[in-house]
Amino acid sequence: MEISGKITHKFPLQSGESKSSGKPWQLQAYVLETQEQYPRKVYFEIFGEQRIKDNPCEIDDLVTVSFDIESREFNGRWYTSIRAWQVKQGIVDNAAQQPAGATAPAAAQSTAAAAQPANERPAAQPMAETAIPNVETFDSVAGSTDDLPF
Repeated sequence: MEISGKITHKFPLQSGESKSSGKPWQLQAYVLETQEQYPRKVYFEIFGEQRIKDNPCEIDDLVTVSFDIESREFNGRWYTSIRAWQVKQGIVDNAAQQPAGATAPAAAQSTAAAAQPANERPAAQPMAETAIPNVETFDSVAGSTDDLPF
């Protein structure tokens, strides 16, 4: 999965030793804010010293984060982690990556149509009239017919 946005928070580097193997570990956490009409904030982590070095991020960087989501249970409660495995500098435009022949989102289509001069726009098509069948319902308790669904 991928998400793009601006880094708004960078938390202090966490480190420790694994209880089972005794190996050292590092974890770097960030908050990313999406660049949408209604921005969302997403907390994510990069785990491992090498991954942290390979994917440096700073506050106000525009990035695209590739990540995995995992949930786990502990003492009857569930916890969800978003672990990044790659951070690319810059925002990847998903619309530009659509395969040939894929349809653009409706908002993009309407924006493109609005950008055309009026004399080049296709004429509006009238809606086709469809016959609505006359359906009656029968209320077996009251013995009456009406058009109410209950």
